[in-house]
Amino acid sequence: MSDERKLGDIGTKLLLENERVRVWEVRLAPGEEGAVHRHDADHLLIQVAGDRIAVVPEADSEGPFRKYFEADVIPGAVVEVSRGGVEAARNVGAEPYIEVIVELKD
Repeated sequence: MSDERKLGDIGTKLLLENERVRVWEVRLAPGEEGAVHRHDADHLLIQVAGDRIAVVPEADSEGPFRKYFEADVIPGAVVEVSRGGVEAARNVGAEPYIEVIVELKD
């Protein structure tokens, strides 16, 4: 991938940041794809609403999702994810998708 690639924010809106965590809200309409971004910190994904979501990884992704992946949304589910992913999220469902990401700072 090009060194000149512009990466976006991890989420739609930054909700909180302090010395220990950074908390993002992610909102995607049906069919919408978020910006390509890099996860430089281990993080927790908390699914709030939606029905189906996909991870669209970049070729240089070093996170756990290195191939295109779709999954059902389980509101209230918390998923622990290690750092290194370079990816975008795509709402492949019929409902709006909402998620909270809590980045754990070292």
